[in-house]
Amino acid sequence: MEAPWRQGGRGRGRARPGDGLAARAAAAARPPPPRVRGDACLTAAGTSGEGVSGECQLSSQKKFEEIKKANQAAAKKLVEDQFSSSSEDDDEDAEVKQGKILAKTFTIYTSQTDGDASELERTRQYMNEAFQSGAMTCLICIASVKRNQAVWSCCGCFCIFHLVCIQKWAKDSLFLVSSPLTDDDFGKKDYPWPCPKCRFEYKRSETPNRYYCYCGKVENPTLDPWLVPHSCGQICEREFKPSCGHKCLLLCHPGPCPPCPKMVTTTCHCKKAKPVPRRCSAKEWSCRLPCGRTLLCGQHTCENSCHAGDCQPCPRVSKQRCICGRQTAERLCASPQWQCDQVCGKRLPCGNHTCEQVCHAGPCGDCPRSGKRSCPCEKTKFTLPCTEDVPTCGDSCDKVLECGIHKCSQRCHRGPCETCRQEVEKQCRCGKHTKRMPCHKPYLCETKCTKIRDCQKHQCRRKCCSGNCPPCDQVCGRTLGCRNHKCPSGCHRGSCNPCPETVDVKCNCGKTVIKVPCGRERTIKPPKCKQLCSRPPTCHHSTQEKHYCHFGRCPPCRQSCQKMLMCGHLCPVSCHDEALVKQIGLHQSAGPWEQPSEPAFIQTALPCPPCEVPIPVSPLPCHSANPYSCKRLCGRLLDCQNHTCMKECHYVTKLNGNADGKKAGPECSQCEEECTKPRPSGCPHRCVLPCHPGDCPSCLQMLKIKCHCKLSILYIECLKLTCADLKEKELLISCKNQCPKELPCGHRCKEICHSGSCPLNCSQKVKLRCLCKRLKKELQCSKIQEGQVSLECDALCKEMKRKASEIKEAEAKAAIEEQKRRQQAELEAFENRLKGRRKNKRRKDEVEVEQSSWQKYKNLVMLPVFGVAVVLVAWLMVYND
Repeated sequence: MEAPWRQGGRGRGRARPGDGLAARAAAAARPPPPRVRGDACLTAAGTSGEGVSGECQLSSQKKFEEIKKANQAAAKKLVEDQFSSSSEDDDEDAEVKQGKILAKTFTIYTSQTDGDASELERTRQYMNEAFQSGAMTCLICIASVKRNQAVWSCCGCFCIFHLVCIQKWAKDSLFLVSSPLTDDDFGKKDYPWPCPKCRFEYKRSETPNRYYCYCGKVENPTLDPWLVPHSCGQICEREFKPSCGHKCLLLCHPGPCPPCPKMVTTTCHCKKAKPVPRRCSAKEWSCRLPCGRTLLCGQHTCENSCHAGDCQPCPRVSKQRCICGRQTAERLCASPQWQCDQVCGKRLPCGNHTCEQVCHAGPCGDCPRSGKRSCPCEKTKFTLPCTEDVPTCGDSCDKVLECGIHKCSQRCHRGPCETCRQEVEKQCRCGKHTKRMPCHKPYLCETKCTKIRDCQKHQCRRKCCSGNCPPCDQVCGRTLGCRNHKCPSGCHRGSCNPCPETVDVKCNCGKTVIKVPCGRERTIKPPKCKQLCSRPPTCHHSTQEKHYCHFGRCPPCRQSCQKMLMCGHLCPVSCHDEALVKQIGLHQSAGPWEQPSEPAFIQTALPCPPCEVPIPVSPLPCHSANPYSCKRLCGRLLDCQNHTCMKECHYVTKLNGNADGKKAGPECSQCEEECTKPRPSGCPHRCVLPCHPGDCPSCLQMLKIKCHCKLSILYIECLKLTCADLKEKELLISCKNQCPKELPCGHRCKEICHSGSCPLNCSQKVKLRCLCKRLKKELQCSKIQEGQVSLECDALCKEMKRKASEIKEAEAKAAIEEQKRRQQAELEAFENRLKGRRKNKRRKDEVEVEQSSWQKYKNLVMLPVFGVAVVLVAWLMVYND
C-alpha cells in the first residue's frame, strides 16, 4: 500500500486538460481532512503534557490555512489561463471542424444549385444550434441536449426534446385530458397530446417510444464526431412540404428541409408564355402580360398582370336594375343582383290583399289567408274567406308550458301561454334537499360542495353543486423549472408547462447577445464576441495587442519590452512586466502525513536580461567581450583521414604535427564510426575494420548460394566470386551433376548443371509402332517429335485384320440363330399350354422333331474355336510389342 503523503503526487491515468482544473478547484473548496499527530508531537505530548499538544495543533492548523490559500490561488490562476489562452484556439478548431461537416452535409444540395446556399440559412441555423454546446435545450427539463442522449424532434416546430421527457409529457397530457371523463366516455375517443412549444397535436398512438435519427431511417444512430449530432449520415429523402414529387437531397439534418432545388419545365399562370426551366420550389411564375380571362360578370376581361388563382372581382361600375326591376343604380359588376327597399305591393290572386315581401323575383304566390286555417290551439280547422279572422274554438289550450311537464289550462287563446304556477315537490341540484314550490322557480340549497376539483388540491365550495364541478379557477403559482417565474396557468395536476420567457446572455462587453430559455442563463456558455477587447493595458506599453472580447484577465502582453538598458540599447525580449513566478521554500511540511501542496505563483516584474546586441569590434554580445566560440563546427581532419571533428568551435593545442591548422588535436573528437568505404561489385559484406585510412582488405568470407538447378547448396569465397568473369562464374555455381529438368518430350536433360533453358535436341531412343501395334522400330526421340519418320502396316497385318472381322461376323450370326431357336421353343411351349385346357382333355401324341447333327454338336465345336482365336490374337499383340 502506498504511503498517504504520496497519494497526492501520483495519478492513475492520463490526465485531460479539464480534469486537472476541476480537481484543483474541488481540492481548494474541500473541507480539511482529519489531521494525524506526528511522532514529534506525540513525544512532546508524552513529556510536557497538554500544552505541547495544543501548540502542535495550532501549528498544523496554521500550515493547513497556508496550503489552502496556495491551492485557491493556483486554481484561480489555472481557470484564468484556461479561458484566456486555450479557449480561442479550441473554438477555432471547433469552428473549422463544424465548417467541414456543414459543407459535407450541403454538398449534394449545392451541386444542384451551382453553389447557391442562400436557401439553407434556416437549416444552417438549426445545425449550428446542434453543434454549439448548450444551445440545444430541452424545454421540458430545461437541460442541455447532449450528443449521446436519445432525443425526439417535433415535426411542426422541429424543436428537440429528450425522449424520456417527451414520453412523460405525453403521458401527463393524456392523463389531464381524460381524468374528468366518466367511465362511460373513457376510451371511446383517442384524445391528442400537444407539443410543448408549438402545440401541434399528436395522436395517442404517435407517442414516441424509440430513438430515431432526424430522417427516421436509422434506429439508435451511432455517435460520430464527423456527423451532425443525432444524424445517421445518409441522404434525408424526406418529401418536401408542400409536396412536389421530389425528396430532400441534404444529408440527415435537423430542422425543416430547404426548398426543392430540382429544375422543372413549367409555364406561367396564364399559360400564354412558352415553358421555361425553373427551380421546383419557384416553378410558379408570372409572364407580366395582361391576364385576359373573362370575369364573372361576363362583360369584361381581367386587366391584371399574369397571376395565380382566380381573378379578382370586376372593379368596373355599371347601371343595373334590382331584382324586381323598379329601380336602377350604378353598382359594381362583381355583384349584379341586388334588392331595393320597396315592398312588392302586387295584388294577390284573392283580390283582397297585396304582396308584403320586399323586392323579389318570380310570382308572389297565393294569399297566406286562403284555404283551411287552424285556431290558435290548432285543434280545429276552419274554411273562411281571406277577409275574416279565424275564431277561437272554445276548447282548452293544452299546449305544453315552458317547464315541459304541465299543460296550459286556459281556453283556446291568441298569444303566448302563461307561466306555470303549479306547486310541485322539487329536489335541489345537489340532490340533498326537497321542497314544495312553484314549478317555474328553480330550487338551490345553501349546502357547499366539498368535492376536490380536477387540480386535486382545492375544494369546489360552490352552493348546491350537481357533482360536475367546474375546473379550478385559482392560479397555480408554483415556481417553474427556470426558478425565476411562477406558473401563470390555472391550478392543475402534473408538471407545469415550460417557462415561455427568454433571457439575454451577453458577452463581457455586452455587444453580442443570444436568447436562451429562462433558467439556462446560469449554465449556458457566453457567446463568442468578435469585438476587440477595450480594456486598458496593464503593462508599460501604451496599447495592448488586439484580441477579442473575453472574460477574466487579458492574455499576457507579447510585445517587445523596448526599455532603455544601462548600455543604451533597447530591451528586445517580450514584455515581462507581469510574469508569473513560482515561490519556492515558503512552506515546509510538518511531517510525512502532510500532503504536498501546489506551488504558489505571484505576479511580478522581472528585470531585463543582459544585452545581447553585438558590438562593432567583436561579434560577442554587448554584455560580454571575452574570447568566444563562433558556434560553427571545428572541421579538422581526424586521424582516420575520412571524417572531420564535429565539435563546436573549441581550443586546440598546436603540436608539431598539426602546425598547419588542418589536422586534429588532442582536444578534437575521436572517430568511432564503422568503415563506410564502397565494397567491390557483388560483395554484400561490410569491412570488419573500424574507420581507417587506405584501402580495405580483401573479403575472405564464404557465400552460401544455390547451384543453377537449385538442388545443391555451394560455399564459395566472396573474393573468387566477385573477381571471376562470366564463364568462371558459370563453372563456380554449377554442382557438376546431371540437370534434373524435363524436356518437352518428357525425357530428362542429359547436360551437366547449367544456367538458362535446356537444349531441345533429345537423343533418347524410343520405339515406333504401326497402327495395329504389330510392327515396331527404335528411333531417336527428336526425329519422332519433328514428324520425319512413320511406320505403316504390311500385308500380314491386313490379313489378320480381315480374319478377325470374319470371326466377329460368324459369332454375330450364331447369336442370332440361337435367339430365334429360343423364341421358337417358347412359342411351342405356350401353344402346348393352351391345348391342355380343353374340356375333353385328350392327350395327343407328342411329335418329336429330330434335330440335325450340326444343331446337336455346334456348341461343342464353336467354343474351342473361339478360344483358340482369342489366344492367337493376344499372342500377336504381345509379340508386336
